[in-house]
This record gives sequence, structure tokens and C-alpha cells, in this order.
Amino acid sequence: MNKSLDESLSQQVAESIKSKAKTPFENAYKAALATEGARYVQGFVVFTGQPYKPVEHAWIELEDVIIDPTFPYLQRNPHNIWYFPAQSLTVKKLKAIIEESKEDYPEDDPLPVYGATPYEYYGDLMLGDQEYLTAYKAAEVKCQEINNLDSGGNN
Repeated sequence: MNKSLDESLSQQVAESIKSKAKTPFENAYKAALATEGARYVQGFVVFTGQPYKPVEHAWIELEDVIIDPTFPYLQRNPHNIWYFPAQSLTVKKLKAIIEESKEDYPEDDPLPVYGATPYEYYGDLMLGDQEYLTAYKAAEVKCQEINNLDSGGNN
């Protein structure tokens, strides 16, 4: 979580791939394909204000920076956004997973990509592997901290 968001590069990449609102996985996939040396990352994003809980999200990373092609649509101050990675894939690995998913499950969207089974649960939802659960719990703690929420689960 030591990486910081590069706002201007996020904006440039978003424009170059023609990113769309509410499609972070597709945006990150396109950005990974278009950005040499990038890694595709899935996890959670947390920010001040609603929805007061971690949001499943995807972005790319280059060395020590986060490039979020969905950033222009978040409409948030970049200093009030925190990223919690759960899974990081090379472009080669990502392409192989997407191809296999399309062959095995042609009717399903191949994104997001989840880790290996067994899957972990949080709340009423099934999520990815243990790394997802760990990232979600860390994001949940940060969300409570920045929004001064009690941990009673009433939100």
C-alpha cells in the first residue's frame, strides 16, 4: 500500500483507452494492455464519504505508482482515496486467464478475475481467495477510520 496514485497519468491513460464510468475491471484490463510494464491489480478502493464501505475495484501499477483509469469518474480528491490490492497479475498471465475464461464460460464476463478456490466469504457475498479477504478487512478498517464509523455494522 506504499504506492501513490499518479493523477495525471491516470487521466492520460483514461483518455487514451476511452475508459467508462462504473467499469473499473474493463478499464484496468484495457490500460494494462496499452501500458508497457504494467501489472493489472484487483482489490478495493476506499474514500471518504459514501458508500462508507470498501468498493471492489481494479487499476494498474507501474513500478511505484498506481494508475487508475477509472479515477476521473470517482470524483474524489486523490488524497482521500486509498487502494488495497488483493491480486496482481502480469499482462501475460491476465491474457491467459481471460482466454481460458472465455473458452470455459463463454456466457460469463471474464472480469473480475478471482484467485484460487476455496473462496472466502464476507457478509453475504462470496469473494476471492484469502488475499481478497485480507485486503477487504484492511480496507474496512481504513474506511471506518476515515469516516469515523463505529464497527457496529449499522452502515
